[in-house]
Amino acid sequence: MERIRHLAPPPAVLVADPALDDPATYERNVENFIGTVRVPVGIAGPLAVHGSAARGTYYVPLATTEAALVASYSRGAQLITRAGGCTARVLDARMRRAPVFTFADLRETTTAALWVRENAARLRAAAEATSRHARLLEIGATIEGNHLYLDCAYATGEAAGQNMVTFATEALCAELLAHAPVRPRSFAVESNASGDKKAAAQSLLGTRGRRVCADAVIPAALLEERLRVTPAMLAAYWRTGAVAASMTGTIGMQGMYANALAAFYLATGQDVACVAESAVGITRLDVAPDGALYACVTMPSVIVATVGGGTGLPTQRAASRLLSRGEEPPSADALAEIVAAIVLAGEISLTASLCAHEFSCAHHRFAREGANAAGVPA
Repeated sequence: MERIRHLAPPPAVLVADPALDDPATYERNVENFIGTVRVPVGIAGPLAVHGSAARGTYYVPLATTEAALVASYSRGAQLITRAGGCTARVLDARMRRAPVFTFADLRETTTAALWVRENAARLRAAAEATSRHARLLEIGATIEGNHLYLDCAYATGEAAGQNMVTFATEALCAELLAHAPVRPRSFAVESNASGDKKAAAQSLLGTRGRRVCADAVIPAALLEERLRVTPAMLAAYWRTGAVAASMTGTIGMQGMYANALAAFYLATGQDVACVAESAVGITRLDVAPDGALYACVTMPSVIVATVGGGTGLPTQRAASRLLSRGEEPPSADALAEIVAAIVLAGEISLTASLCAHEFSCAHHRFAREGANAAGVPA
């Protein structure tokens, strides 16, 4: 394995930029502007990713005020890189909006549901007319008495698409109101069934955003050398954690997805509130037949974008450029695969620190003594 390079200094725009003081910079992002709040940004890596869209070695920007966080992700990333990298794949991509219609009774509800099924092409045309990028993939229907819930799933390209699908679904609803054989007494463009900005059990099997997986195989000798643990120790802890998650009603089974997600979303201008749904997922740690550690993460609702929201703001755009490695900026699929890879790095690092009884001393070292991340045993 080639020697790990020193981390490159951040671009100057991450340190100071005159545009940061100009209210016009933020006029599309915030109302009643009074200033900005600075969050320190560190970079974790190098992280080698073999993805469908993300291919290469990355330094991942993480914005956080939590000491030891960047250090932990860095040591996990370096371990994965020394093991040859991780594989990552986006398996599905769709953004959902779930309108609800209230009818007089069940008879009307079933009539409307049948009309929706028979007129899917008509509804699709109305929805897609609102955007050059939105594409309605499917419409699901659920009846609950006199309530009809629709599950509208869209492809949204490089945008996260939450506003895009709202506008499209509003047009779809208007088409139903104008032409369905029965008229609802009321409707709402979102019923609270889409999983928008909340942890939902349906997210584990469905997709809202990008469903992405990442895995890596870490040789036992490398794991013992770098993190002072064995694959069997990590697998045993994972089984304990799975039982604890079940006992406490946790949706999914993972250690600290929210840490990487919040830090990455802040740094690159993503919608930080989407951490609520993006953090639903499954981590698995197993001993491979040859005695190595097999580690994987499955994240059904990673919501990332390269356009829209805060992605075009000066410091967020500069942080995203750190991932381009001098090439074209990463696509949304590439961002999702990088997210899964850095999350995987953190899950391995966190579990190892708990198994090696180094969790508290790491926080003591970085939070109280202020040691630099470069001093992390790697």
